[in-house]
Amino acid sequence: MAKHAFLSASASHRWINCPPSAKLCESIRDESSPYAKEGTDCHELCAYLVEKALGKEVTDPTGNLTYYNGEMQNCAEEYCSYVLEQYEKAKEYCSDPMIFIEQRLDFSRWVENGFGTGDCVIIADEVLHIIDYKHGLGVLVESEGNTQMMCYALGALEAFEDLYDINCIEMTIFQPRRENVSTSTISKDEILTWATEVLMPTAALAYEGKGEFKAGDHCQFCKVKATCRKRAETNLELAKYDFEIAAILPRIDQLISWGNDIKEHALSKAQAGTHFDGFKLVEGRSNRKYTDEAAVAATVTEAGFDPYEKKLLGITAMSSLLGKKQFEQLLGGLVYKPPGKPALVPESDKRPAMNTAADDFNDN
Repeated sequence: MAKHAFLSASASHRWINCPPSAKLCESIRDESSPYAKEGTDCHELCAYLVEKALGKEVTDPTGNLTYYNGEMQNCAEEYCSYVLEQYEKAKEYCSDPMIFIEQRLDFSRWVENGFGTGDCVIIADEVLHIIDYKHGLGVLVESEGNTQMMCYALGALEAFEDLYDINCIEMTIFQPRRENVSTSTISKDEILTWATEVLMPTAALAYEGKGEFKAGDHCQFCKVKATCRKRAETNLELAKYDFEIAAILPRIDQLISWGNDIKEHALSKAQAGTHFDGFKLVEGRSNRKYTDEAAVAATVTEAGFDPYEKKLLGITAMSSLLGKKQFEQLLGGLVYKPPGKPALVPESDKRPAMNTAADDFNDN
């Protein structure tokens, strides 16, 4: 029986860390969220803008994009500018670099039927640059050790290594809604060693549904995360600690995420008819709504009142209305960024540490 190509580059972070999860997820139907569909729309817009800027004859897709808005346009324009900057940079050390947009990349030498689509691939002597656009707002994506991009880099090496003398791979995550441009570098020798010693044997295990289950941050997009026994065991291990905050903090986000996944799964099962002892399905609270807003507005206006409230456009919407240049000219001096809400994060976080009350006391 032929094997299916289910070891995708985009899911590699999960199946490399937890090989048997690939088989478990294979038979479960994909359910695309509005966030994923919005990301797909923006990828299409990004590709259009870059290819248009490169002088290609392309069709403007905006009329067919369900989630198109001013913010998406701004993000795509920022991505386009970045890609063109990197292409020009490549020309500084290579007379004939090549650039490919939405390029199919085959890494099946290491992963059976392994392939993916690279948002942008710039190939030049010495340096291969992989650029991946992320529209998501919820999860900050880093390029360092990013297995999706490493798989793409392998596919690009396979396709173009004979044309250029490549020794270094640059990998960039471009995530404008998080103001995140994360770039890391890996040598060709290092990535080929990883492909042989880590990727290839792990992919072989995953294809057969073998290997050890392992819970971690890679569980986030796993289709069986709510019912996974290993994830439950890992999170319930926390119950064995005396309440040591420092021991629990590194895993608290995973614990909260697991709890929310269990609640969502249980609600779905209850709506389908499953009964859980001690619980019942009820109708949640709701707010009153108008049956016909146009009729309400007409009725109130006829009675001599103004039914509408005026609200100043937010910064993103105002920037879209005016355009970035005019926004800076008119409102640059009227915009400020207040301090962010304090957050407790691991020491590996790149943000500088805040002063605390203890610091202020020690300074006196």
